Amino acid sequence: MSDIKSKILAFYDALDQPATKDVSTLLTAALSSDWKSYGSDTDPGKGREAFIAQVQMFGKAFTSLEWSIVEVVRSPEQGKVVVRSRITATPAGDFRGVPHNGGSFSVMTIDIHTFENGQLIAAHHVEDWASAVEQLRAAGAA
Repeated sequence: MSDIKSKILAFYDALDQPATKDVSTLLTAALSSDWKSYGSDTDPGKGREAFIAQVQMFGKAFTSLEWSIVEVVRSPEQGKVVVRSRITATPAGDFRGVPHNGGSFSVMTIDIHTFENGQLIAAHHVEDWASAVEQLRAAGAA
């Protein structure tokens, strides 16, 4: 499990302040070559390279982005690691229809990571983007 732990930590290290680090190296080491990210039940899945590009884009989309682990629940017999985390960020521009106002947000995320033979092979995730939008709108109204 320590190998999986190091891969989970590398995954969240890449998400935290991605503009300041080599996201590609961290995620290539953490994720299997056929890893997939799923954001909904109907999502066909995003591959590792597309996810790396997305995280690199996060580094440009936010002037600050902290992604911190809050809680980890492991189920080795099921090949699962569940991570509850928190995103705290300030968008660099308009965000999900909210005009840029310099405001920031803090929201919860839940990720269910699946592993086989010591490799991370998939992640199903949910981020509370609706709360992020509400917080940014409130910051603009203040």
